[in-house]
Amino acid sequence: MQRIVLEMLAVALSKRARARAIQLPAWNEAMGLPRPWDQQWALRIQQVMAFETDLLEYGDIFDGSPVIAAKVAELVEGARREIDNVEAQGGIIAAIESGYIKRELVGSHMSRLRAIESGELKIIGLNCFHETAESPLTAGSDGAIMKSDPAAERQQIERLQEHRRQRSDADVRAALQGLADAARSGDNIMPSSIRCALAGVTTGEWGDSLRAVFGEFRPPTGVDIAIDSREVLGRKDQVTELRERVGRTGNALGRPLKILVGKPGLDGHSNGAEQVAVKARDVGFEVVYDGIRLTPQQIAQAAQEEGVHVVGLSILSGSHMELVGSVLQELGARDLAALPVVAGGIIPPADAERLLALGVRAIYTPKDFNLNAIMGDIVDVVRESNGLERLGSLS
Repeated sequence: MQRIVLEMLAVALSKRARARAIQLPAWNEAMGLPRPWDQQWALRIQQVMAFETDLLEYGDIFDGSPVIAAKVAELVEGARREIDNVEAQGGIIAAIESGYIKRELVGSHMSRLRAIESGELKIIGLNCFHETAESPLTAGSDGAIMKSDPAAERQQIERLQEHRRQRSDADVRAALQGLADAARSGDNIMPSSIRCALAGVTTGEWGDSLRAVFGEFRPPTGVDIAIDSREVLGRKDQVTELRERVGRTGNALGRPLKILVGKPGLDGHSNGAEQVAVKARDVGFEVVYDGIRLTPQQIAQAAQEEGVHVVGLSILSGSHMELVGSVLQELGARDLAALPVVAGGIIPPADAERLLALGVRAIYTPKDFNLNAIMGDIVDVVRESNGLERLGSLS
């Protein structure tokens, strides 16, 4: 909760930095979906600062501060350097298509995680000051998170099916044909999109029609950053040990270890998956990672075609039970039921137990911030799945 206050201090203390709206994070977002009361608690904290203090009644209290002025000048200078760099590459579109933008984002996050890993950057409760009394906030039967009704998906599908039964198929076909024609000719697609909406075309049908014309853009993932060209942070001794373990296990199995990192579903939060992929490359794995929003079928097909030793799934949307189950089913349909699967994300303990019972070999949640330890565990999962002895914790 204290971080909620810190996040809003900037817009409360600096009048010229104020925003019309600010993020409302809840205390338990790292464990699951916040309940209505959790969201209300966060809102009340912000309201206390807004209405019970006089912070908003003053002008910008940072005006005239040489420290703030110097920091602003430093940020502006850095931004201009980056703008010049992007312009030299042909502009922002060229920089996106080349993968430069994504690589810089992934590299920046990688450096931060390495600093946390080494202890250089301290995160209270994560890599320092671990001692704690048991929290009464998590003692309830609901695990302190909101749980979605499993029937909601079925009900939504039924509503969609009923919607399709009630609309005119001829109107839908004509509207979609008009949309495709406009897309091919380069015309404005807004009028034809409105016609689609009025005919009852679904968002999926609208998107599929445009994909049939334009294809689907798969942006660079950024995980191909040149790690060795950057300042090495983190536990170098553990990285060396991991590289030896990965190499030894690959030799025992007759080829280099290969991991598929997959993000199924509509979850677009890719930082975790990207950092797992980068760390896996750093310690010697061959990595298959095709970005976000893949179907379970695509993930299972890639696992089969690439001949991976392990599949790692990253799911932060709360739909881990359904998506992991679907991936396991698709793997089984391809005679890959023995292929080990591990999963990471915002997964409550009760769901973690259910996933393990389904056959998932390991579960990682936000408390498992040490990527070296995760990599060591994944190597042991591969070894155990292939009849080799586990190597245990890193030194």
